[in-house]
Amino acid sequence: MTSAASDVIPGTVHGSSRPLLGLRENWQQFWLLVLINAFVGTMVGLERTVLPLIAEQDFGIASRSAMLSFIATFGVVKAVTNLVAGRLGEIWTRKNVLITGWLFAIPVPFMVMFAPSWKWIVGANLLLGINQGLTWSTTVIMKIDLVGPRNRGLATGLNEFAGYLAVAVAAFVSGEIAVHYGLRPEPFYLGIAAATLGLLLTLVFVRDTAGHVREEIREIAHSSQHESIESSLPSFTVFSKATWSDPALATASHAGLVNNLNDGVAWGLFPLFFAAAGTSLHEISILAFIYPATWGVSQLATGHLSDRWGRKGLIVSGMLLQGIALVTIAFAHGMIVWMAAAACLGLGTAMVYPTLISVIGDVAHPSWRANAVGVYRFWRDSGYAIGAIAAGFIADRWGMTSAIASVGLLTVAAGVLAAARMPETHTRSSVP
Repeated sequence: MTSAASDVIPGTVHGSSRPLLGLRENWQQFWLLVLINAFVGTMVGLERTVLPLIAEQDFGIASRSAMLSFIATFGVVKAVTNLVAGRLGEIWTRKNVLITGWLFAIPVPFMVMFAPSWKWIVGANLLLGINQGLTWSTTVIMKIDLVGPRNRGLATGLNEFAGYLAVAVAAFVSGEIAVHYGLRPEPFYLGIAAATLGLLLTLVFVRDTAGHVREEIREIAHSSQHESIESSLPSFTVFSKATWSDPALATASHAGLVNNLNDGVAWGLFPLFFAAAGTSLHEISILAFIYPATWGVSQLATGHLSDRWGRKGLIVSGMLLQGIALVTIAFAHGMIVWMAAAACLGLGTAMVYPTLISVIGDVAHPSWRANAVGVYRFWRDSGYAIGAIAAGFIADRWGMTSAIASVGLLTVAAGVLAAARMPETHTRSSVP
């Protein structure tokens, strides 16, 4: 005789079609999204070692400002796309947004491989910015949807782990391929594979998480602690909260902007800075690997630790560590010192990255959480554009050492601001 339990759909409330919240209850979809975000990270990781060198060697671009234009374009487009992605995910389903993001990725490796001018590279990064804004934003939002309020830090940590470990591996592999076969086209074959697999997995296996969002809203509505909580907010109100009015949301946005500002400098200037010091392409690929690899792997711990220890301490100390590492890279010389500083930069970023997204999840109500994540990621990824423009300007006038050190000092200042203004949020259930 068949038991009643056997009639229950996996991942749903007993005796109904309502979904369960939790990592264990949704492990198949969760780990599928982790894998998909690894392909997302691969797309951007391909550029971190070889693209600045392509600008210098294939197109003869000497101006650092002109060279970093591809990062500025990427940052502006990704920031705006993040803002749109959150809202689109609420009204058009998360899965549709994810599929659309992958469609924008398909032309990118081909454009870089066969670009006859630098304008093609800038155009490819415009498409890459749309791809990253739609796909990375949506995978992290869907993971938060699946796990509910208990394991947000762990969920975001696993998401960022997969993405940035893939960035690191792609940066190293593309550099090694370039050592043996040249800067183009061979390193970008990996991008064709990543975009194709990401799109196919999304089309065939990903399920939308709208039901999990409704379930979390239902649970909040039945919680006596949240009886009077407003369940929806206009987009402008969410934007203002995450930009200036809410101390937790706004400080997270500011810290995220500075974090990606220094990541943009690492992406655009580090290969050129190390090459100018006489470092080989093989050594540059190692340094390009260490920073995002440490960042990616460490997030396995830091995201979970933020659920246990709280958010603020990790954010403040992580920003300070990043700033010190950048100043060390600027003024120290030698492969061993640079490797150690790159690892510290990755660790500091890992302390900050998933924790900031968890702050958004702590404070934002599920009904406007995707919108809030979109606003946060808008400001965070604006840091790429601001960093590229500012670092290019400083590097052209005062040198790359000054540019890297200036960004390091700014990162320290952002850590001090977070210490002064950001409240602790991990004890809150969902909303202020």
